[in-house]
Amino acid sequence: MLKHIKNTPEWEEKSLGAKGFTLIELLVVIVILGILAAVVVFAVNGITDKGSVSACKTEARTIKTAVQAYNAQYAAYPTSLAQLTGSFLEKAPENVTLSAFSATAAPNLAWNTTGKSDCNPAKHTDLGATP
Repeated sequence: MLKHIKNTPEWEEKSLGAKGFTLIELLVVIVILGILAAVVVFAVNGITDKGSVSACKTEARTIKTAVQAYNAQYAAYPTSLAQLTGSFLEKAPENVTLSAFSATAAPNLAWNTTGKSDCNPAKHTDLGATP
C-alpha cells in the first residue's frame, strides 16, 4: 500500500514536512496523553479512598446489628467476638474491633487502624471517633 501512495504524483509535490508527523507534533500528543493519564489516576485514587470509608461504615453497622441480634436471641450481650462469628457474622471483622465485653452492656466498637482497610478517623473526619 505504501508503494502505491509513493507512486502518485501528489506524493512528489508534497514537502518533507507534509509527508509525515514532525517530532514536535508527536511530543505534543505524548504530553496530552500523559496529562489525561494523570487525571485518570488521581480520579481513581479518590474513588478507592471513598470505597475504603464505606467499607468501614458498613462493617460497623453490620457488627452493631449482629450484637443486637445476639442480644435479642439470648437476652444478654456477647462476651467475645467468637460468639458472633459463625451464626451472626459470616467472618471476623477486619476494619472494626470490639472491646469491653460484658453480658449486661453492649461491647464498644473501635476502628481497627492496622487492618487491610484504612479506617483511621483522624484521616477520615466523617467517620467520627467511634463507629
